[in-house]
Amino acid sequence: MGHAQDPSSPSPHRSDDRRADRLHDRPDDQPHDRRHDRPDERQREALVHLLRAVSVEFGLRQGEFAARHGMHPTDVRALICLLDADRAGEAATAGLLGARLALNSAGTTAVIDRLERLGHVARVRDDRDRRRVLLRVTPEAVRLGQDFFGPLIEGLLALADTFDDAERATVHRFLTGARAVFAEAFAVSGTAGAATARRTSSS
Repeated sequence: MGHAQDPSSPSPHRSDDRRADRLHDRPDDQPHDRRHDRPDERQREALVHLLRAVSVEFGLRQGEFAARHGMHPTDVRALICLLDADRAGEAATAGLLGARLALNSAGTTAVIDRLERLGHVARVRDDRDRRRVLLRVTPEAVRLGQDFFGPLIEGLLALADTFDDAERATVHRFLTGARAVFAEAFAVSGTAGAATARRTSSS
C-alpha cells in the first residue's frame, strides 16, 4: 500500500511549471523596442516622415522646372536662395550664394555664369559699396517661377488659412527648428569632411 504525499510538500510538477513560466517570461536575445509602440512616438516619427516626403516632392517639382527651362537643379536652388536673401534684406553676393549651396568658389562662379547666360541673374554694383557685386534675379526669371510654382504656393496659402493663429505658430516653430537642425547637422558634417580632406591631402 503506497504512502499519501504530504500536501504541504512542494510538488515536482509545480516546480516544473514554475521553471516553464520563468522560461516563458525570459526576454528574447533581441528584445523588441517598445518605444515604437507608443502612440506619441509614432506621431513624432510620422512628422519626420511627412517632412521628408514634402521635401522630396518639392525637389521633384524643382527638377521638373529646371528641365523645362534648360537649367540644372542647382540653378533652381540658387534662384531660390537669391530670392530668399532679397526678401530677408540680405546682400546677395557670390559668397552668400556659395555658402548657402555649399559650393566652392569655382562651382559658385559656374552657377552664376550659367544663370547669367540664361538671362535669369544679373550682376549689379552695390549702390552703397561700388566695389561689391550683388546678384539680382531678373524679372523674367521671377515670371517663370510664378507661372510654374504659383498654383502650388496658392494652394499652400489656402491650406494655411484653415489653421488658426496658434496652429500656424506651432507649425512655424516646428519648421524653423527643423531648418536649424539641418543647418547644424550640415555644419558638423562639413567640418568633418574638411578635416578628412586635409588629412588626405597631407598624407
